[in-house]
This record gives sequence, C-alpha cells and structure tokens, in this order.
Amino acid sequence: MQVQVISSVNEASSAKFHHKTAIIIDVLRATSTIITAIAAGALCVIPAETVMEARALQRPGDLLGGERFCRKIAGFDLGNSPDEYTEQVVAGKRIVLTTTNGTRAIHKSMRADHVLTASLLNAEACARVAAELRRDVVILCAGSHDDFAIEDGLCAGLVLDKLHSLSQVTVEMDDFGTAMLALYRNRSAQVKETIMNGMTGKKLMKMGMKKDIEACSAIDIYHEVPRLNGDQLTRS
Repeated sequence: MQVQVISSVNEASSAKFHHKTAIIIDVLRATSTIITAIAAGALCVIPAETVMEARALQRPGDLLGGERFCRKIAGFDLGNSPDEYTEQVVAGKRIVLTTTNGTRAIHKSMRADHVLTASLLNAEACARVAAELRRDVVILCAGSHDDFAIEDGLCAGLVLDKLHSLSQVTVEMDDFGTAMLALYRNRSAQVKETIMNGMTGKKLMKMGMKKDIEACSAIDIYHEVPRLNGDQLTRS
C-alpha cells in the first residue's frame, strides 16, 4: 500500500485521489465533530462547502451545524464543538455541516474510490478500514486557513503508525508521511500539549475553547469510521 500525505487542503487537487482511498483529517475540529456525531447516533452528516449551500441542503427536521472563524454560524442549530453533538441532540437526525477547512477538504477528495474521515478519536479503526479497502491511500490534512496544522500532522502520523502495525499491510510512504510518522512517535506522550501549542490550539485557547481541545485530543475512543456515500457521511 502506497500512502501519500498532503499537508493542507490548499495543496490538494482532485486528480490525486483517483482510484484511491482518501482519509480526511481535521482534528480541530470538523472530523472530530463528524465522528462524535455519528458515534452518538446521527443518521448522517452532509458536508457543505458554504453557508448558503448548507441552508439549501437542509430539509425539515435536519440540524444545521458549523462554524466560520471558529464561531457558530448565526441561525445554525449547532457549532463545531464535539461536545454539542450528544446522543440527546443528534440521534436519528441528519446533520448538514459546513466548516472553514474540513468540509472543503471532503469535497476536494470526492473523486476517490472511498472517502473516510479520521481524527485522533478513531485513528486505529480508520486504519483498519483503509487496509480492508485494499487501495493506495491519500491522507489529506485539512489544515488551517490553507496552512499546515500540527494537530492534523500528528493524527496522520498516528494513522500511519496504526497502518504499520497491521500485519496484512506493507506501507510505503512519501517523505511528508515519513516526517509525520516521526512527529507522532516523537510526541505521542504529549499529544494534547502539542495540540495546545499549535497555532489553532492557541487560537481556541484564547477564545475559551480549551474543552474542545481536550475533547479532540482523546485517542481511539470510537470505533466508528464515517464514510462518504453519495453526498452523505454515514457509519461504515
């Protein structure tokens, strides 16, 4: 299995995903929120690129979720904090979600044979599903405002570490993937601290969102791997 890691959504082109499995990572916070919502019993999460598109996709009974500039969008039911997506709120519901980078990254990858969403919360489960799909893999780190984000790189390294541990898989990585694997192995005992000291982490801390960082820093607490089916992310 060949694995390429892309540093940010700005570096991604749809041609890179043909006949491959795409793994989309946006630790702070889109993919963490999507995984939490699916684990809490949401029927599906529909990623929308823009606020206008999200409103257009909403059907009666759907929940609108998302953020711009890290803040909940005016008039939306939910923001982009995993803690908002509890079973009591989202079970049995369709959620239309739009975020600054994460949902855009999902749309960029739609030409892949399979699109999976990963975060620290489900890295091992995602690695197993990717191995079972028997395709080469492109890991897309959503990043922050078109720049690389260290938390996404850490998660890419964790997914690679889990892929390497699977006996049925021989993993060949590009140079950036090798660097992200080394980053994770070097910082595996200080994951939360590393995230807090990253640019996005510092921004969320200043905005009083430390709880979001804590919620997104837990490792392998979910077995669910949201997978794109048409325009919807559903439990795989």
